Amino acid sequence: MSQVTYRIVEHDGGWAYKLGDTYSETYPDHDSARAGAARAAREQKVPDQTAFIEYENTSGEWLTERADGHDRPETSVEG
Repeated sequence: MSQVTYRIVEHDGGWAYKLGDTYSETYPDHDSARAGAARAAREQKVPDQTAFIEYENTSGEWLTERADGHDRPETSVEG
């Protein structure tokens, strides 16, 4: 099972949560950013339907994959 960790960081004059190199919207304070991250973490754990997804990789090639809607990651919030 994969692990997803949202990190609370200062960003753009306020606070945000970050996953990898991607920032959330900017929140006015740390507590609001943490609440947003906790909400995102809960949503990541909700099972969905199994479906086929298509996406373009960095080489411009289109790929099709089966996404198991019940294979949800473990989540946490740091900061």
